[in-house]
Amino acid sequence: MKTISLCMIVKNEEAQLENCLSSVKNIVDEIIVTDTGSSDSTKEIAHRFTDKVFDFAWVDDFSKARNFSFSHASMDYILWMDADDILLENDQEKLLKLKESLDDTVDAVMMKYNTGFDLAGNVTFSFYRERLVKRERKFIWKEPVHEYLEVCGNIIQSDVGITHRKIKRTSPKRNLAIYEKILADGEHLSPRGTYYFARELKDSLKFDEAICFFNRFLSSGQGWIEDNVAACMELATCYATKNLRKDQLLALTQSFIYDTPRAEACCALGYVWKEAGDFKRAAFWFRLATTLEKPENCWGFHHEDCWGYIPNIELAVCFDRLGNPQVAKHYNELASEYKPDDPAVKFNHNYFNSLKED
Repeated sequence: MKTISLCMIVKNEEAQLENCLSSVKNIVDEIIVTDTGSSDSTKEIAHRFTDKVFDFAWVDDFSKARNFSFSHASMDYILWMDADDILLENDQEKLLKLKESLDDTVDAVMMKYNTGFDLAGNVTFSFYRERLVKRERKFIWKEPVHEYLEVCGNIIQSDVGITHRKIKRTSPKRNLAIYEKILADGEHLSPRGTYYFARELKDSLKFDEAICFFNRFLSSGQGWIEDNVAACMELATCYATKNLRKDQLLALTQSFIYDTPRAEACCALGYVWKEAGDFKRAAFWFRLATTLEKPENCWGFHHEDCWGYIPNIELAVCFDRLGNPQVAKHYNELASEYKPDDPAVKFNHNYFNSLKED
């Protein structure tokens, strides 16, 4: 059986580190915790699980900290997690099975990162990350912010899911400040850095600057397909905040340049026309979303509800507004197949039944 080192970087994580380590301690063979300047009991908690707790002087570079942590690993493979990540019980079982069956030819394993959930706990937003890598390949973390492992070789996709359970919020300006310092020092951002800088600007409500950098990223022609698609969606959101509907529509349809239409973009187009009161056009885009096939082996951002529940529940609204309650009821029933206990589905069900009684 292959052995696994868990490598982490942490700072002031006393509220969540124990949950993370408890969820994986019986699976990994070594735990390495690199602290970047905690002032709480983070290191004391880490010492309950391992004697390999190291200090790293923070230099505004997540990759340098992660590479330092990786340098202390000694097992066959390295798994990385953040303090606000956990392995749910079923994923613990899946990871253990993966560990038992892992072939020596595997260089890296992609695992789903579940970060958005509905009220019932169902995953609504996820994407894949390079989570488990062969130590002897010496893969390197890159980018100071929104870092990634540059992997190659035999990369497999696993059904193991890492669940993001954030208890405390990080400073919303932390990443933005790092990017701004890079630019102030006269350094250039990579295409990936440009994309993520634009996202940080958008999240900081600096929409004009975000628009500029999203367009700069897309015009470079050097972005990963999934980042290109996501950038179009983010750009459309920025235009929407400025009430620039034409630009919003152009940004959404621009995503079709990079791949076949995604349900996320089609639903967004449906919402544009629904908000404009044009339910016929809205229905067209929502219905198109119901006909699409999920892209296989797609490692980009994935909004699960856009591939079933959302377009159907919205089609129920659109066809009701268009004066066709029977078709509307049909789509509400389809939506109920995805979320039978959803309040909107139940409300619509009662509403359509009341129409029949009238």
